[in-house]
Amino acid sequence: MKSCLVFFIAVLLNPGSIVCTLCQENENKTVLCIVAHPDDAEFQCAGTLALLADKGWKIVISTMTPGQAGSAELPPEEISAVRRVEAANAAALLNGSYYCMESEDVFISYDKPTLLKVIELIRKVRPTIVFTASPSDYMIDHEVASKLAMTACLAAGIPNIKIDGTIPYTVIPYLYYCEPAFGLDIYGNEIRSAIHIDISSKIDIKEKMLSCHKSQRDWLLKISGVDDYIMSMRVFAKKEGSEINRNYAEGFRQHMGFSYPASNKLKSELGDLVFENQVVPR
Repeated sequence: MKSCLVFFIAVLLNPGSIVCTLCQENENKTVLCIVAHPDDAEFQCAGTLALLADKGWKIVISTMTPGQAGSAELPPEEISAVRRVEAANAAALLNGSYYCMESEDVFISYDKPTLLKVIELIRKVRPTIVFTASPSDYMIDHEVASKLAMTACLAAGIPNIKIDGTIPYTVIPYLYYCEPAFGLDIYGNEIRSAIHIDISSKIDIKEKMLSCHKSQRDWLLKISGVDDYIMSMRVFAKKEGSEINRNYAEGFRQHMGFSYPASNKLKSELGDLVFENQVVPR
């Protein structure tokens, strides 16, 4: 009884300590990105994924949907097939793999069947780092994907959640939230990240990965007559870079809730490319 009490007090005083120890003992150099749609990862965190790939990390990108709503010309089944291939091709540029959870655009649900799919993925991939969408973003799909990822990171280790063909993953991953679209919440307020990664050396591969999503680039080009698809990515990455006096950057916030790792794994892996709470005053 006394030992249980000591353990409980230790966790209360330093909730990340137990998990961090487990991470160090069982670390799997795999990073998993859980986002809503094909091309979300390329906009939000592809530069950081490329930096981690250079450090020997295995890259896994997953989307909740195949992007069946992403065309005004092709029916859902056809555009879904196209976009799955585009997403896989983008991941392959980092020697990574791609998974689709097969939900539908606009209809991603926070429910038991969907959550079990994400838990199953985490148990099979066994990541040390997870990136996901911002909890507050312009589109509900992004927000629901974020909540699914957050819950699944914790729930993947619960033995009484039974999923055939899997075993509990007892290491809670380091969880990072990407920037929302244009860096704004649903009220138009700016969200300023506490962590910025200098991706200046990886902006070209980030662009190549985004360019793999030709169906979306062509669609937007046809609608607007301007190649906003690539341009908007570069403009926002440049804006984030200006926050730390670098050419290009990606911003993140780390999930610091009870039992999640409290140290910054990105800092220990990427060193001087990581800027913590060093936003340039405006």
